[in-house]
Amino acid sequence: MATVADIKSALENVKYPGFAKSIIEFGFVKDVQIDGSACILTLDITSSAKEVESKLREDITQTLSGIVEEVIINIKKPEEEKQQSNSTSGKNIAPHIKNFVMVSSGKGGVGKSTTTVNLAVAAAMQGKRVGILDADIYGPNIPRMMGLQGREVEVIGNKAKPFRIHGVDVMSMGSLMQEGQALIWRGAMIMKAIEQLLRDILWENLDILFIDMPPGTGDAQLTLAQSVPVTCGVNVTTPQHVALDDSRRSLDMFEKLHIPIGGIIENMSGFICPKCNEESDIFGMGTCEALAEQYNTQVLGNLPIEPAIREGGDTGKPVVYFQPESESAKRYMIASQKLIEYVDQVSDNVSNEEIQPTTPPGVSACSTAGASTQAKSSNGGGCGCH
Repeated sequence: MATVADIKSALENVKYPGFAKSIIEFGFVKDVQIDGSACILTLDITSSAKEVESKLREDITQTLSGIVEEVIINIKKPEEEKQQSNSTSGKNIAPHIKNFVMVSSGKGGVGKSTTTVNLAVAAAMQGKRVGILDADIYGPNIPRMMGLQGREVEVIGNKAKPFRIHGVDVMSMGSLMQEGQALIWRGAMIMKAIEQLLRDILWENLDILFIDMPPGTGDAQLTLAQSVPVTCGVNVTTPQHVALDDSRRSLDMFEKLHIPIGGIIENMSGFICPKCNEESDIFGMGTCEALAEQYNTQVLGNLPIEPAIREGGDTGKPVVYFQPESESAKRYMIASQKLIEYVDQVSDNVSNEEIQPTTPPGVSACSTAGASTQAKSSNGGGCGCH
């Protein structure tokens, strides 16, 4: 008569569909019981796909057929995503995440990733279940800023598990590719990558997922907005008027994508001397108040240039977590509080129904056929790219 050890040994030959590891190695076999001539197995897998469950039942039954007379298999798995038609409800490929906050900027180099990290950590410190998705495909800086450089991604089943650090779940393209590697991708590849970062990562039930976007207003922003209902957008800028010009484009993008504007963060807003603590307006300060009024939003915070911010970013020690008494940390905490209040206000009314593509499958929204289709729609024409 077969023992539990015999059955587990045999199950080491059952590979999880699509992987070289067995269901024993992945730890998916949670319980093995012997009841007379029958074997009762309990599995807990990460995929909701019916074909994965069907393949596992087939392979397990075949593997154990010469050991036991009867095999009873109980499989626990995530519920399949229930997606209604986009024509009536919009689209959400990550429905277990309550709110999505898009952190964007009109140009690079304004401290967007630093803002994302510290707002997210501050929200976690206030009791929210928080994640960070580093969707800046070309310049993924989040791994360094969160102290994750050199750490390998754990794959469970057919999905990658986010890192957990400083109370935040984190995943970045920088952790999924070789350090220093340049990605020379066309728009279609960027769009696919954004979708996979949402769908193929084992995100838990989060209150807020902060998404660090590439600078500008392009494919990544449009793809994200069409894939999930973005709760609100945060624009990051600096006081210089050349930066504010680009910020207007970013804020205009939010409006065209029907994304509520959560607020503006003004970085490099003054300099705090580390010796005397005096604050000097070397780049100007408070220039984005008029911009916020123009777009009917709020200034979440005016963050100074403070050495602690740079040190925290370089060493993977976010200032809001490791130096909470610093002036910058206090301002990040207030900014996060304002943002959470805004998210709570608009969360229930967010939809991306109006920006779903209306072109036929396989036809680009920018093609002649796509433009023709769009022209007939009730949106008043255009190619669908807004």
